[in-house]
Amino acid sequence: MSTDNLTPDLAYLAMYEFLVDLYQRTKSDELGSLLGSMSYLGDGETADPAVWKDWMRCVTKVLSGKGDAQLKLR
Repeated sequence: MSTDNLTPDLAYLAMYEFLVDLYQRTKSDELGSLLGSMSYLGDGETADPAVWKDWMRCVTKVLSGKGDAQLKLR
């Protein structure tokens, strides 16, 4: 499987599917709420428009080399 062409849209869908799988196992209300906000509407926009803006901010951060997956709670 090649991920050379993983666009922000496809990465978003992969992350969404990951969270759906996690929700299926945990039935977490917090995850359910997040998934509701992240869901696409008929017009192709997310239910909460801020979600997509936040996603693209994170994509930009990672693509500029400033992202990492080390847990840092403040």
